[in-house]
Amino acid sequence: MEIQPELLLRTYAAGIFPMAERRDSAGLFWVDPELRGILPLDEFHVPKRLQRTLQKHPFRVTFDTAFEAVIRACAEPSAERPDTWINDAIIEIYCALHRGGYAHSVECWQDDALAGGLYGVALGGAFFGESMFSREKDASKVALVHLVERLRGGGFTLLDVQFVTDHLRQFGAVEIPRAEFHAHLTEALKKTGRFHPDADVRAG
Repeated sequence: MEIQPELLLRTYAAGIFPMAERRDSAGLFWVDPELRGILPLDEFHVPKRLQRTLQKHPFRVTFDTAFEAVIRACAEPSAERPDTWINDAIIEIYCALHRGGYAHSVECWQDDALAGGLYGVALGGAFFGESMFSREKDASKVALVHLVERLRGGGFTLLDVQFVTDHLRQFGAVEIPRAEFHAHLTEALKKTGRFHPDADVRAG
């Protein structure tokens, strides 16, 4: 199933997102969970150990400088995640969204090596977090902290994380019913979030 960027943006606005069964799957399917994970931006919690790590500035953090490298890294298997839901079709369509100004990445670097990061989609005042990865300890967590800072500063009101994991729960992620999520989304889409606050961009 080939998805055009315009269709994907409409599905996000309706609270639906695509996934693949496996990394090597050819097709995609649509997901609209009964329970949706969100990370309330005004209740975001940074664990004390991570606070100490942040004070050491272990990574150089950038935004939208290596989007395709980030999504491809998220698609790689790891010891904790032997297979992923990000296939070639996902990579292609989200790179197209990035070129259109709707998909964004946060990168953490050690010297010139990509240590970790995350990516997602910005629409109105909502940011839909898609996936994250770490090659160095705490790199994805540092990326998440910087993402939340940027969303707060850019006027976003909703951070969708799709499904709550133990990794996200420590930051304050919670599950809410589908109808409640759709109500939050409706309000967030009325806002104008800016992922790059100083730039005049359509999606953020």
